[in-house]
Amino acid sequence: MDTQSKWLAGLRKLRVDRSKGIAPHKPLLLLVVFELIENGDLQNPTLFLTPEIAFRFSQFATIVAHRRTKRLDIRLPFHHMASDGIWSTFTSEGRESTDSKGTHFVKIDEEFFRLSQQAEFRMLARTILIKTYFEPAEQVALASLVNISIEDLENADVMVRENESSYQQGRDVRFRLDIVGAYNYTCALTGYRVTTIDGASIIDAAHIHQFSESRNNDPKNGIALCKNAHWMFDQGLWSLDDDYRIIVADTAFDEATREQKSLRDFRGERIALPSQPNLWPDLRHLAWHREHKYCA
Repeated sequence: MDTQSKWLAGLRKLRVDRSKGIAPHKPLLLLVVFELIENGDLQNPTLFLTPEIAFRFSQFATIVAHRRTKRLDIRLPFHHMASDGIWSTFTSEGRESTDSKGTHFVKIDEEFFRLSQQAEFRMLARTILIKTYFEPAEQVALASLVNISIEDLENADVMVRENESSYQQGRDVRFRLDIVGAYNYTCALTGYRVTTIDGASIIDAAHIHQFSESRNNDPKNGIALCKNAHWMFDQGLWSLDDDYRIIVADTAFDEATREQKSLRDFRGERIALPSQPNLWPDLRHLAWHREHKYCA
């Protein structure tokens, strides 16, 4: 058996808890790891447990939320993946970790990491994980989320017809991940950033041209905003001009603050934009927001 076949066979036999149905923790975390590698966010085999990785895991976990009574805890697969030989676990001091609460970082098996650099291996591995450990509707959502061909799934035509909402769920999660990640988990208006080790974030992925009308989940129709800024944007209390500078609907609201910057104080400032210009908001969407939402 060659190296690739060995690892793909191992992915079909992950040690997952089957007492209450197949526990999805490990395959979901591996899907996150493949995405980190694909995006260039993981360039060496050492992977630290960070709030940003936990956020990504929590977003993938929304696909299986309907069959879980508790929120999935990333610390469990992060530690227990060692039992499958995929990586070794370590404490913050660099000692071997024997407990999920003490695992601070892992070192991915070098052979597995090297294979994971290859697009073909990632595609095969993702397909195996999705087909082996998830229900039909979840398979459609996850295939949509990670951008692999749904035709590679068994009975693909039937599954897509019966699970159109699942396909859209995957696209919605993809939108959140792309937007929040592009803005570095930071509010484009206020510069505020809070992400927890449990995967929670104060940042939303806000649509500029509202989704109910546009059905548009392109990242250029999105902006990362903290929850207050998101609400005010949806209410039309502020918008952006074509230079990405903040305009404020002064006569549309009253506000009071306590030792913090008010919405009106942001007038004329340029929002924080992604480092990649191809992810900046499309001016056509900004024009729609100014015309249809902004309380000028």
